[in-house]
Amino acid sequence: MSTYKKNNLKIYNSLTGKKESLKPINKESVGMYVCGPTVYSNVHLGNVRTFMSFDIIYRYLLHLGFKVRYVRNITDAGHLENDSDNGEDRISKKARIEEIEPMEVVQRYTVDFHNTLNEFNLLPPSIEPTATGHIIEQIEIIKTILKNELAYEVNGSIYFDVIKYNKSNNYGILSKRKIEDLVHNTRKLDGQSDKKNPQDFALWKKAEDSHIMKWNSPWGYGFPGWHLECTAMSTKYLGNNFDIHGGGMDLKFPHHECEIAQSIAFNKTSPANVWMHANMLTLNGSKMAKSTGNNILPGDILTGNNTILKKPFSASVVRFFILQAHYRSVLDFSSEAIEASEKGFNKLMEAQKSLSNLKSSSSSDMDINKWLENCYSALNDDFNTPILIAELFNSVKFINQIKSEKAQITKADLKILQSKFNEFIFDVLGLENKNILSSSNDKLDSAVNLLIELREEARLNKNYALSDKIRDDLSKNGITLKDSNNETTYSIN
Repeated sequence: MSTYKKNNLKIYNSLTGKKESLKPINKESVGMYVCGPTVYSNVHLGNVRTFMSFDIIYRYLLHLGFKVRYVRNITDAGHLENDSDNGEDRISKKARIEEIEPMEVVQRYTVDFHNTLNEFNLLPPSIEPTATGHIIEQIEIIKTILKNELAYEVNGSIYFDVIKYNKSNNYGILSKRKIEDLVHNTRKLDGQSDKKNPQDFALWKKAEDSHIMKWNSPWGYGFPGWHLECTAMSTKYLGNNFDIHGGGMDLKFPHHECEIAQSIAFNKTSPANVWMHANMLTLNGSKMAKSTGNNILPGDILTGNNTILKKPFSASVVRFFILQAHYRSVLDFSSEAIEASEKGFNKLMEAQKSLSNLKSSSSSDMDINKWLENCYSALNDDFNTPILIAELFNSVKFINQIKSEKAQITKADLKILQSKFNEFIFDVLGLENKNILSSSNDKLDSAVNLLIELREEARLNKNYALSDKIRDDLSKNGITLKDSNNETTYSIN
C-alpha cells in the first residue's frame, strides 16, 4: 500500500490562508508547477532556498508514493525590469551590456542554474519548458482572451483589462488586495499611456525596431508578457486545473495574481487548487541585494571566496542550514548560523555512520513507532523540516546511548530505525553523507590555521621574508589568506 494512503498531508494554501488536506485531482498523481528563474544572472542563495523548498515538497510527495509531474520553467524572454510593463527585457539588457547574443546570456545562466542546483543535490523537474519554446501557445491564449473581451489591443500591444475582469471576478483573490486600493495607489507612469487603466498588464508587447527578441504575431512583431508565459506552460503540461502552484513570496503579486486572472479569462477556471509560497532569505539581518553589496553567491560559500564567512562550507551543510527553518519563515544567513549548522550536520552524519554497527538486544528503550509517527506528523504538517530534524536529533541521542551501552534496541526496531533514518535524511531531506570541509578537511583547516599562527609570529618578530613566504606558498597551492580587523582568514580558490 502506498504510504500516502495512510498519511494526511496538510499544506498551507496561500489562496485560502489556511492549512488544507491535499486532495489530488487524480488520486494517485500530483501535478505541481513552480516558477523557475529568469536566466540573466547567476542564481543567488535566495533563489536556491526557494527551489530547495519545492525540492523537499517534490521528494516527500514521491516518498509517500504519489506519481508527481513537476514542471519548473525557464524564463528566457519577456521579463521586463522592475516586474512591470516598462523598461527593457532583462536578458536583452544583459546581452547589450556584454555585447553578446541574448541566447548566449540564456545559455550561460541556464547552465549556471543547473550546475548550482546539482551542487546542492536538487532533483531535476519532470519537465523544464522555456518561454521562447511556447510562443505559439501564448498567442493562442491571447486570441481567446481577446475573444472573451477581457483584453484589448493598442498600437500592436495587448493588455489585460483588469477593471472589466473584476466586475465578475475577484482580482486580488490571492494577494488579498482590493482593486479600489490598487486604483488609488497606482499613479500613471510614462510609457503606460496606451493602457485603459494603470492596473492593466501586458499580454503581448509591441517590439521596437531595436528590440532583439521578438516574434511575429497577428498584432505585429512583439514579445509575450511575463505573466502569460507561466499560464501557457503550466496549463499545457498539467491541464487547465492542477494541484499545486508554487514560487517565491515575491511572486504572489502581481505575477501569480495575474496568472489566476489570465487562466479564468482564458478557460474559466483557476489554474491551481493550492498556492504555495516560500519565504525570503536575509543576510546578517538585512535583505539580500547586489546593489548594496549585501549579497553572497552559492559558489562563494563553497569556495570561501567572500568577505562574510571565515571559511568555506560544503553544499550539504548549506542545505542542512536552509532546512532548519520552515519554508514559510524568513531565514537569516550569517557566519555564526552556518557554523552552528555545520556542527549539527556533522553530528547527524556521525550518527548515521554508527547505525550500521549498532548491536541489537532483547528489549528496546525507544518507542520506535512513536518516533516514526512524530517524524511523519512533522512532514504532514506543511512539510515542517525543522520539527523533523528535531526528531532526528532525538534519535541521534538514542543512537549514541546504544553505542555507549546505556540503552538497548531490539533487532526489529533497529531495522526500522536504520531504514527510516536513512530515508528521512537522504531521500526526503536530500542531504548527502559528505562534508568536504569536515573529516579529512578538518585536518587541512588545522594545518592552515597553524601556518597562519606561524606567519603571525614571524610578523611580530619582523621576519617579513618568512611571513611573505608562508602567504605566497599557500597562494600557489590555491589557498588565499585575508588580513582584516586584526584577524587572518583563508579561502580555497
